[in-house]
Amino acid sequence: MNKTILAIDIGTTNIITVVARNDFDNRINILGVSSNPTNGIEKGLINDIQNVGEIIKVSVESAKKSAEATIDEVYVSFSAASTKNIISKGAVNIPNGIITEKEINQVMQMAHYNANIVPDYEAIHVFPISFKVDDSGEFSNPLNMNASRLEVSVYIVTAKKTAITNTKNALKVAGIENSTFVLHGYASALSIMSEEQKKFGVAVLDMGSSTSDLIIYRGNAIVYSDFLPVGSVNITNDLSVMLHTPAIAAETVKVKYGSLIPIDENDENIIKKVQVPLIGNELETKEVSIDMIQTIIHARVEETLIFLANKIKSSGLSDKIGAGIILTGGMSKLEGIEELASIIFGNMPVKVTNPKNIKNGYLDFNNPTMSTTVGLLLYGLDLSPSFELDSNKRLRKAPMLKSTTPRQDIPLVDKNIRPTKGDLTELSQLKKSNTNSFSKMWNKILEWF
Repeated sequence: MNKTILAIDIGTTNIITVVARNDFDNRINILGVSSNPTNGIEKGLINDIQNVGEIIKVSVESAKKSAEATIDEVYVSFSAASTKNIISKGAVNIPNGIITEKEINQVMQMAHYNANIVPDYEAIHVFPISFKVDDSGEFSNPLNMNASRLEVSVYIVTAKKTAITNTKNALKVAGIENSTFVLHGYASALSIMSEEQKKFGVAVLDMGSSTSDLIIYRGNAIVYSDFLPVGSVNITNDLSVMLHTPAIAAETVKVKYGSLIPIDENDENIIKKVQVPLIGNELETKEVSIDMIQTIIHARVEETLIFLANKIKSSGLSDKIGAGIILTGGMSKLEGIEELASIIFGNMPVKVTNPKNIKNGYLDFNNPTMSTTVGLLLYGLDLSPSFELDSNKRLRKAPMLKSTTPRQDIPLVDKNIRPTKGDLTELSQLKKSNTNSFSKMWNKILEWF
């Protein structure tokens, strides 16, 4: 199945829209891209629906302009700011003795039905932690197994209904009525994890502009997710307040001189002081040391990493993260963050990772700020996804591919096989294949009378 998707990454500072589809070799083919500055979003939550909707509309129209393709499905990133997570279980009997996608869907739906979801919340993801087939242990994929009973334990991500409605209303302004939401941190994790890291357990920290998302993966399942309303914008705000300089100047200072590695005071070629404008009188400047700038940045990043480390510790899954910790997102671009994180996380393996690079002529995806966008594309165009219930409560499964085998004539039905009462397909085949012989027999009967 060759579908064209629209991926919309709604971020606090930017909205990135991509039109894409798989080519004949099942590689992602980028058809159109647009990136637009955002306002009307704070800490991951939309607080100006009309404004955000208009920005999404402009972004979508710009991306579709060069694509010239009909959009089949829309995938939208969803912030973890309003989410709560719960564990649930479900079980079903297998009347035919073989587990098909139908039974997997049924048991997942049952686990969702059994969940104790808060009334003003709604599930946006139902992830299977593990399946149990009869009494023979746990499996990640029970498809086609022989069994009489199937059980599942699931991790459900729920979001506040008001946040879901606000996002849908913003999308309606852009002319989008139907879409599938994908948790922001989940999308980022999909774009940077390897199969080996998933197998041994890994924690993904997406440190964005105003939020930081935590996802813990074990096997093919998310077993924990959390959220921190802190990001690189907080560094800019700290610099603006401490240096008494406008936010625009503080952002420039952060990008140009931001580092967690102390400068070498003995190196005569290194810049040690810079001039920054003052708030209220931007024509006037003052001299600030690079050491002071780095101290302010270090304090905020260290605090953020400590908060995230405490979240991992409180999850009770620290000993399940055999593959260590992956950092991505804008804040992860700071020089020296790997070394600082390794100390804070107790010398666990830490690595800054860029998303899987999708070659195209529009944007450079080889950048940690693009992790969520790439993850949306991988989610929407995956030809062999792991089982889960998406935000529309549909089972994610491999698409039905069109057969390339030559068409064959339908074989004659054995005259000794009687069709069942409701089997219209078999009846039609029987009627079609035996029309001539039936007519001859009927004519013979008429001759007798």
